[in-house]
Amino acid sequence: MNILVVGPSWVGDMVMAQTLFACLKQQHPDCNIDVLAPDWSRPLLERMPEVRQALGFPLGHGVFDLATRRKIGKQLKGQYDQAILLPNSLKSALTPFFAGIPKRTGWKGEMRYGLLNDIRILDKQRYPLMIERFMALAYDKDAELPRPYPRPQLVVQEASRNEALKAFGLHTRQPVLALCPGAEFGEAKRWPAAHYAVVADHMIRQGWQVWIFGSAKDSPGGEEIRQALIPGFRDEVFNLAGETSMAQAVDLMSCATAAVSNDSGLMHVAAALNVPLVAVYGSTSPEFTPPLAEQVAIVRTGIECSPCFERTCRFGHYDCLRLLKPQVVLDALEQLVGTPVVLQELD
Repeated sequence: MNILVVGPSWVGDMVMAQTLFACLKQQHPDCNIDVLAPDWSRPLLERMPEVRQALGFPLGHGVFDLATRRKIGKQLKGQYDQAILLPNSLKSALTPFFAGIPKRTGWKGEMRYGLLNDIRILDKQRYPLMIERFMALAYDKDAELPRPYPRPQLVVQEASRNEALKAFGLHTRQPVLALCPGAEFGEAKRWPAAHYAVVADHMIRQGWQVWIFGSAKDSPGGEEIRQALIPGFRDEVFNLAGETSMAQAVDLMSCATAAVSNDSGLMHVAAALNVPLVAVYGSTSPEFTPPLAEQVAIVRTGIECSPCFERTCRFGHYDCLRLLKPQVVLDALEQLVGTPVVLQELD
């Protein structure tokens, strides 16, 4: 059985999509799962053992381009028994339709009658979690989801991890604190750089080093954290934001002893690598897309106006983040990792 999954457009969603792949493999151990998704997601998919191959999709998020979607569909004709669509947009249903895939499964979304022939009507009360909405598409309508739910588990090869360490001149002789201070959604998900700097300062005093992860947009924020430290401590902070490829970021994150992250794609990456994680929530809620791992501490203020799910604070104070003091995060880190254990250099 060959299954084509049309993947989501965001890092965290793609990580969580691994729960669907695991459910498909549980039901059909010999099935082949290919994922049609943006090229940036290939490193994630290559680290999911359930996936046979990632098929690059050349159109960016929000681009319609009917001709290209038809062309890709014709190229895929006759190769798949089923398509499962994770996005709810009408345009995401076009390529499987043009490919003539016999069974095309997805939520109704943007009125996709005709494009889908195994259409589902979402009951948000029954499936409050995003992973439940993904997993349900692996089963027949109205089927009960088996528990325990699978968790995303990215698999990193030691050779590629060592290559990434070498490329950036990094080592693991000291425990590594990964900081992920960015969030594509907006400022209302970003814990203040000054708070991150306090956490970094404390952990460096305990003998740790700090690696900052993120996109090029997050590099200035990473540098702000670094510059807030005393000169001697800055040497223990490595601002990797915007410097790594996605593959390198995943491989280096797998070296971390612990991580502190905003609600972002990298938060889900850290969780899928089983890195002990403190997840900072401001304008959003962990009730829909929580990090899926055992060693997770979720911290939030829970003030009256939070969660608002806005990109920017409508009151301008960002108190849901500003009032969340560094000591709360440090206490959570201590609960997760206790006394730091010095890691040994990888072979």
